[in-house]
Amino acid sequence: MTGASRGIGRATVEVLTRAGARILAVSRNGDLSADLSRPDEVVRLIDTVRAEGTPEILVNVAGAFILAPIEATEPATFDEIMALNVGATFKLVHALLPGMRAKGFGHIVTVGSIADHMAFPENGAYAASKYAVRGLHEVLREELRGSNVRATLISPGAVDTTIWDAIGARPGLPPRSAMLQPAAVADAILYALTRPAGVSIDEIRISHS
Repeated sequence: MTGASRGIGRATVEVLTRAGARILAVSRNGDLSADLSRPDEVVRLIDTVRAEGTPEILVNVAGAFILAPIEATEPATFDEIMALNVGATFKLVHALLPGMRAKGFGHIVTVGSIADHMAFPENGAYAASKYAVRGLHEVLREELRGSNVRATLISPGAVDTTIWDAIGARPGLPPRSAMLQPAAVADAILYALTRPAGVSIDEIRISHS
């Protein structure tokens, strides 16, 4: 699982561990350290995972988020966000899916966002990446039908994590008290993963009540 050291990723590690899963947790500062915005680090991670054997579950959580108008978003920043949010997700699926197909079992969970189906100001880079992730998921879901390998996209609204620490209150953004908690997203991931064989949860959209 990527993005495992904080927020949604950390909550998911806790939930899945309690459910009995053995997890290879990946983050920039975790037990298995990798900066997935760097292609060489993605390759190193893939080699490490393959050495452990084909996982039954891949959970893509790692992602970068900024708020800036399109004209104020540096091209290098855009490229970095696309490399992490989309590129790393694609490369991990590309590398690990063949093993899942060979085993006839597996589940790929990708954490999207409300920004993968709704437009918000100052979301040019982030929304572009999350719409791309949705496109990747939709194609993957079609290609996996009948394979016993499942794919789920989790699309939450704003989640109260440390990404908001440097942003603070801004017009148009909900207060952190009105955001989802990471555990709510983790519970949705667990729900998707624990459905009976033959049941695929293609997508879950979550909002604060």
